Amino acid sequence: MSTGVPGRTRARDIDRARTAGNLDAAYAEGQLSAAEYHDRIAAARVAKTLGELSDLVADLQQVADAPPAVVPAPRSEYPPSTRARTVDRRAAGELLDRAYGEGQLTEDEHRAATELLAEATTLGDLADITADLQGSRPTRVAPRPPASGRSGRYFAVLTAAALAVAFGAYMLAGRDTGSAASAPPPAAVAPVPEDPRPAPGEPEPLVFAPPNLVTGAGLAQFIAEYRERFGDTVADEVWLYDDHGDIERAVPGQPNRLVSYDYRGGFHQSDDLTTRPVDTPTVDLGALDTGAIGRVLTDAPAIARVPDGVVTHMSFDIETFPPHAGAPTVSVYVSNSFDESGWLMVGPAGEVLRVWPFEG
Repeated sequence: MSTGVPGRTRARDIDRARTAGNLDAAYAEGQLSAAEYHDRIAAARVAKTLGELSDLVADLQQVADAPPAVVPAPRSEYPPSTRARTVDRRAAGELLDRAYGEGQLTEDEHRAATELLAEATTLGDLADITADLQGSRPTRVAPRPPASGRSGRYFAVLTAAALAVAFGAYMLAGRDTGSAASAPPPAAVAPVPEDPRPAPGEPEPLVFAPPNLVTGAGLAQFIAEYRERFGDTVADEVWLYDDHGDIERAVPGQPNRLVSYDYRGGFHQSDDLTTRPVDTPTVDLGALDTGAIGRVLTDAPAIARVPDGVVTHMSFDIETFPPHAGAPTVSVYVSNSFDESGWLMVGPAGEVLRVWPFEG
């Protein structure tokens, strides 16, 4: 893996698509000849890094949406030589899985990185394996704290009480001339365990197996659970894979704060709060026709002309390029085992707006 230099950062499918959009606009404006446009589109399709994509549009005027800058990993308070825990390796593995789903890694690269991950022993090893990948790193999970002083005092008082009871029983038994010698010692007093059930009025926790989210039925279930969890269907950005999802949305009542969630049959905050522009455009998942979009998902491999392809992931956001600028769109990504890929843009009602097919 590389050293994390921004120009060497891995490119995602969405980065390649945005660069292709820039090239489309430049060709339409006459900045590129047909031959130049063809060559650059071909290069964008196979580009591995943000630096390669940036070079393809560096000499163009008014590039509307250059590839995003790398999201650096937060600095750790531990030196690189610190031993890694299982939870650290698991977090790095999730980052690799996400990078593979976004097209930053090929199947072979993902497999090789995963094998290295199994052999990693230090935090520095994990950082090296994921250094050239885009995406925020999970917040470091703190080690399990030792028992508090309050807990220790509780057990000390409990032990003292038990000894007092035992001593009192012994004194009483000593006065009983008939059974003093044969009386068994009193049983130790054990603390009563906490009732694991929820308090009255609190709902029982529910655990669901995550559905296949890149199907119409899976999308409908996800939206229903999203509405139940947050009380609305509004988000800044949503990425759905077959078995998990990534969500970004404003903190309720704090439009200048962004919170990220990981969905795997339930919603869990996946990172610290960050700053959010208050005018960030949002999408309404409730406006999606899940039945119509489900039919598009079924036909997506044929529409994108990807042989034996499957839908790997999809995203929901606001389109930035004309003629659909400002409109909510669904981006559907298709790939196969040969790393051949294509994608399409779909409207909320399931209408196919644009296709970037695989051209083998």
